[in-house]
Amino acid sequence: MAELPENPSILSHVSIGVADYDKAVAFYDAVLGAMGIRKVMDFESAVAYGREFPEFWVHLPENEAPAGVGNGTHFAFGARSKDEVRAFWDAALANGAKPDGDPGPRPHYGEPLLWLFRAGS
Repeated sequence: MAELPENPSILSHVSIGVADYDKAVAFYDAVLGAMGIRKVMDFESAVAYGREFPEFWVHLPENEAPAGVGNGTHFAFGARSKDEVRAFWDAALANGAKPDGDPGPRPHYGEPLLWLFRAGS
């Protein structure tokens, strides 16, 4: 895995679900491109934009349900170590979050996102 420079943001990325993927990608290509923000990752049904990191994701909802308010949206906080991931996970479960799989690598999202996981309430 290529080593990325440390991202100073507390957020790893923000992700939104969209109903019309092609139209949304064309829109964000244009508006974000106007600010010097580019595609940094591109998959069949998801694209990530950023200047250096994949910080803003546009995708079809993974559950294949129609995109709507909240469906397909998540926030991912950047952890600096596996210990921080575990501490966040433990705190989330202790405070009522429902797990969406155990914390750990998510290689289908790409190498830079190895330690991300979702624990929605």
